Amino acid sequence: MNQLIQNLMGMGGMTDQVIATDFLISAKAGVRNYTVAITETGTPELKAALREQLNTAIATHEKITNYMIAKGFYHPHNLSEQLQVDLNVSDTALKLAQK
Repeated sequence: MNQLIQNLMGMGGMTDQVIATDFLISAKAGVRNYTVAITETGTPELKAALREQLNTAIATHEKITNYMIAKGFYHPHNLSEQLQVDLNVSDTALKLAQK
């Protein structure tokens, strides 16, 4: 997103964090959906294809997680730091809603 538009919207540098978080949530949902589909599938060929897709989804989730950790957007091993990040994001969302 254009930096000027980000600043006008009050988001500053948060756009990357919002996009990464949305992508992480989607990847996690994909992993969950593939695991359910594998348990519901009857043919070995389809199970193998779904397992391949599952492995790709898991690898994607890991890459996004590592990116978010490196950028300081995600703190899976430190609850107090993650809570502060979540509170900052919530505060920004509330401020956007008031504009």
